[in-house]
This record gives sequence, structure tokens and C-alpha cells, in this order.
Amino acid sequence: MGTAAVNWWKEFAQSHENLKHSIAGAGAGIVSSIVTCPLDVAKTRLQNQSIAKPGEKLYKGTVGTLSRIWQEEGIRGLYRGLGPTILGYLPTWAIYFTAYDYCKSHWADELETVGHDKEWLLHISSAMSAGAASTMLTNPLWVIKTRLMTQNERTPYRYKNTLHAFFTIAKEEGFRGFYKGLGPSLIGISHVAVQFPLYEKLKVAFHVDRDVASGSTSILLASALSKMAASLATYPHEVIRTRLQNQTRKPYKYEGILHAIEVMSREEGIRGFYKGLSTNLVRTVPSSAMTILTYEMVVKKLDDWKNL
Repeated sequence: MGTAAVNWWKEFAQSHENLKHSIAGAGAGIVSSIVTCPLDVAKTRLQNQSIAKPGEKLYKGTVGTLSRIWQEEGIRGLYRGLGPTILGYLPTWAIYFTAYDYCKSHWADELETVGHDKEWLLHISSAMSAGAASTMLTNPLWVIKTRLMTQNERTPYRYKNTLHAFFTIAKEEGFRGFYKGLGPSLIGISHVAVQFPLYEKLKVAFHVDRDVASGSTSILLASALSKMAASLATYPHEVIRTRLQNQTRKPYKYEGILHAIEVMSREEGIRGFYKGLSTNLVRTVPSSAMTILTYEMVVKKLDDWKNL
């Protein structure tokens, strides 16, 4: 880089620390969303199906679901919802990582009053605050993504693309249509409250150092283990959210979170709350590991440029 460019970057980076985390988070989210989109489609289809209606064929397992989508819809079927997924990840991870690092830095002084042995409180509060911010701001994109991923010849809705879905939902369901499933999503903040504090602990345990290239393996392991633990602990909220987001015409089968829990328990039992779990783990664990590793690497590169 030229001297002028280096000097400009130093001044810019020093005064825009949060932007660094936005860029890193958004870039990481895009990479992972493209790679894992087919698994995301399969997981969403499995989550959305309840008990079989007469003549209806249910999706079965990760491989079976992927195979059926390929046979019935081709490659486009496996990448349904990629547009809003990318559009969603851009602000979601950018907002999340920016808010997370801001909260950690802003509240770090509070450790002096609560004691360093309470550092886990800082990580949990930062993770939950960041999760709430990103969830509330991006929920409309996730509703559109879920609808596109689950639509087929049997669904009551048929959207041509992200923009068509946006205007159709706005016209037929109004503003509230974009915030279906927000309740379970906010409950799902407990996911990041488990994942990121555990990730921070594992980074320390694995002696992760951003300046050491060999730290990539440790970052991958720490992020994979923390994501798996969080997914197992909080997965039911994802199934409930998917069911609520896909309701377009009244009378709704599920009238809310508690009613959904009641109906699903009666019709499907405990297994209903864990539909698509194996697909989700196959998708999210490597995806999360890739996302966090990309994030850490981008942050390191931006720091290197700032220190030139």
C-alpha cells in the first residue's frame, strides 16, 4: 500500500473501530451463508412440517430431504432464500459483532466493581444485547427467507423473489407480517448467551492468539464446540419460530408461542421440537466455525493494516 493510503487507513481505522467489526462480521456471514444454503433449506423444510395430511409426503432426514429437493426442484430449490439470507447476514452479523464488541468495551469498566471473577457476566450481557439488537432490526428479512425456503407447489404462497415477497407480505399481512416469529427469536437470544461466553472461555483454554497463524485450528474448535452446545440447549425455539413465520392465512394453526407448544406437544410429542436438529448441527456448527474464523482473520488483517 502507498504511504498516503496507509496514513489514511490509520486515521480512518483509529476513529472507526466499530466499523472494523461491522466489515468483518458482514463478510464472515456472507461466506458461511453461501456455503451452507442447501442445508439451511433442508433444515427449514424439516422444521416446518408437522403431521402428514392425507396424500402428503413428508421430508425424511438430511440426505433424503436434499435428494428430494434436487429431484423435484433442481439446483434452484437448494438455493431458495439465498437472496434474503445474504441480505439478512450483511446487517445481522455486522450489527451483532459491532454491538457485541461495543458492549464488551463499554461495560468493561464495570468489572472493577463486580470483580474480575464475574467476567462471564460481561460476555453474557454483551451477547444478549447484541442479539436483541440484530434480531429486532432484521426480523423482516428472516420471515422472507423462511417463506422462500419452504415454498413449493403445496404452499399457499408463491413469491417470485425477495422484492416480490416483501411487497406481497406488506399488502396482504401488513407490518405485523414482517414480525411473525419475533417472540421465539428473542427467546433464542439465550442461544448467543450460551455460545459466545463459552467461546470466549474456550479461546482462553485453547490459548488462542490472533497473531499466531496456528491459532486458526483452535478458533475453529472453540467456535464449533460452543455452537454445538448452544444449539442443543436452545433448538426448540427455532422450530416454533419457523412454524409461526410460515402462517399466512387465518385461522392460524398456532396462535402464539404457548399455543404452538401446546399443539406441537399434543400432535408430535417432544420429537416435534427437535425436527431438523441433525441437519441444523451439520449446517450451523461448520458454518459458525467458518464465520467466526473469517471474522477473526478479517479483524486481524484490518489491525495489521492499521499498524503499518
